[in-house]
Amino acid sequence: MSRFWKIALIVIVVIVLGAVGLHMLHKPADGEGGAGQGRHRGGQAQAAGQGDDKNAPPVPVTVVPVVKQNVPIYLTALGTVQALNTVTVNPQVSGQLLKINFKEGQEVKAGDVLAEIDPRTFQANYQQAVAKKQQDEAALATAKSNLDRSVDLGAKGYISKQDMDTLRNTVSQNQATVQADAAAIDSAKVQLGFTKILSPIDGVAGIRAVDPGNVVTTTSNIVTLTQLHPINVMFSLPEQNLDVVRQSVAKGLPLEVAALDRADAHTIANDGVLRVVDNQIDVTTGTFRLKSEFPNPTSALWPGQFVNVQLKVNTVSGGLVIPAQAVQRGPDGDYVYMVQGDNTVKMQPVKTAAEVGDSHVMIGSGLKEGDQVVTEGQFRLKPGSKIKPLKPGEVPAAPTDAELQQAKKDSQKGGRRGGR
Repeated sequence: MSRFWKIALIVIVVIVLGAVGLHMLHKPADGEGGAGQGRHRGGQAQAAGQGDDKNAPPVPVTVVPVVKQNVPIYLTALGTVQALNTVTVNPQVSGQLLKINFKEGQEVKAGDVLAEIDPRTFQANYQQAVAKKQQDEAALATAKSNLDRSVDLGAKGYISKQDMDTLRNTVSQNQATVQADAAAIDSAKVQLGFTKILSPIDGVAGIRAVDPGNVVTTTSNIVTLTQLHPINVMFSLPEQNLDVVRQSVAKGLPLEVAALDRADAHTIANDGVLRVVDNQIDVTTGTFRLKSEFPNPTSALWPGQFVNVQLKVNTVSGGLVIPAQAVQRGPDGDYVYMVQGDNTVKMQPVKTAAEVGDSHVMIGSGLKEGDQVVTEGQFRLKPGSKIKPLKPGEVPAAPTDAELQQAKKDSQKGGRRGGR
């Protein structure tokens, strides 16, 4: 190939490449076109959506007003039921146990005879003490007679002064002996009484530890009695609650205490009162102990039982209360759907101050008395949604024929817009 044709071929290639490059520079990119179309479609969809929201029927939801009421403030803790008195019954004399007069689990009264020990030895000791006193009383009578007869003779000089002193001392000695005999009788009587083992308190008998026929001593355990009426509940609170409790106690009114079952939190007893706040804080746990007392007439509380304790420390007058289910949790904190004047809703931030029972809460800020809040149906709402307010338990009425026809037309319009 000649040099001329080589140069011509190079020029042609350069011209072709230049034309292709210009064409690529002026051609719109597919992505930009697609994005533009997407934005256009998105705008249409958004406009259509807004139109749907405006034309959408109101959402039926349950609405309740914010009310004012006196709200009790409670401190809660885990408590242990403790018998007011627990007594381990031991014999006070040794001997053979003849009889058990109680049934295990039986309620006994103070003074009831629980058991009996063979009394024969102690009865004999008592009778011996009585006989000894009678003997010494006879000796005292003789000494007094001798002294009385000797007084006149001593005054006439027939009996020496020394003998008179001896007679008087003999009377005094016999009087002291009789007094000692009386004390011995009392001691023997007490020992004889110990053969009948009496209940020292009102309580419930546990499982007996010895059977009749055994020889018992003063270290033998007969049974353990626990007093159930009244009964104590012990619990602990964190040290940061100490000031609140002490301030409430300082008002002079007894603080109310309730005991709840740990399984299903139902109330076992709500008539307890706080009796004692311990005089020191446990440095290992940072808590302080408290003792409450319950009448427990039906024995609903049992020693050793674990319960949830509610201590009422204060009552807030005029607290704002709403159902707990109205409060929703969002990324920025708690909020409620509050109804506005045009029957639309908005998200209203709130702060809860305390629980009120099992189903309500007290609002610290964000609402005022009379505000309407949604309690059921929140999952269908968003800010600005139209609602149909219903009272608790109220069911929305069935749609009329006109409403059904209008809904059908709206759905058909939506279908045509989608087709375009």
